[in-house]
Amino acid sequence: MANQDDIQKFLEKVKKMEKGEKLDLSSDEDLSIGIMNLISMEEHFFFTYNKTQDEKYLDLLNEVREMRKSLLKRIIKDYEGEIWCISKHLLAASMRLMEVGTKTLTKGEKKAAEDLFQKSYQLYSLFWGLNLGLVKTKDTKQSETSKVTFLSDNSRPKAKGSVNIFEKLGELVQKVIDCCKE
Repeated sequence: MANQDDIQKFLEKVKKMEKGEKLDLSSDEDLSIGIMNLISMEEHFFFTYNKTQDEKYLDLLNEVREMRKSLLKRIIKDYEGEIWCISKHLLAASMRLMEVGTKTLTKGEKKAAEDLFQKSYQLYSLFWGLNLGLVKTKDTKQSETSKVTFLSDNSRPKAKGSVNIFEKLGELVQKVIDCCKE
């Protein structure tokens, strides 16, 4: 994060949301998971086309891509800079890390899986932070006095009084998104 004023503004936004009722983002959360899967389908159609050279897979890729774009518009309201692409890649990376974490867990490597799941959740939380207007892209830049670090990166000590953006976003996502609301 850039400076103390930016940190304070971010924390004020979080406090305002915490004081209010939980947002009913359960449909948007479900939609974001659906979009993750559509992104994965695009990737699979790409690879299947390249393995088979059957053009029907390009047609399917294009249809799925158009569906993904229209659904992503329901969640992403801010098109400033490259928010659209950043958001898409945050969802894609989150999904991939979740899948690798699941495979790692299946191999019995629980600690490695936990690390992958944590990183997946951090990216997912950043997606929501960006798209709920809680964090701007300038908030994620590193400065000499404050660094954005991953929760699982214990090798880097945090600066005294520094706020870990992933920690704050993770807490906020847990508080404001209730996937069990009907």
